[in-house]
Amino acid sequence: MASDSSAQYIHTVQHLIEKCLTFDMSKEECMEALSKHANIQPVITSTVWKELEKENKEFFEAYTKKIEEKASELTETTQRLREILLDSSQKDTKDG
Repeated sequence: MASDSSAQYIHTVQHLIEKCLTFDMSKEECMEALSKHANIQPVITSTVWKELEKENKEFFEAYTKKIEEKASELTETTQRLREILLDSSQKDTKDG
């Protein structure tokens, strides 16, 4: 009986991780979200995530690459916005 409930719990964690993946969350973001919103210990999420990675190696390699590319794009966009704001504020100071 206990192993049935353990299997169900792991299945639930797996399902929640899959939901995190649909939102392009990193492992760390998923661990934090499940801890905060589903009261699942980060070590449990991490363990299930690692098992999913083993079973779906190609998917997670592509997923990781996608997440890293998005993070890089976000960093570049943030940097561009900072430059635009800095240029704008410098022009305002000169004009004022």
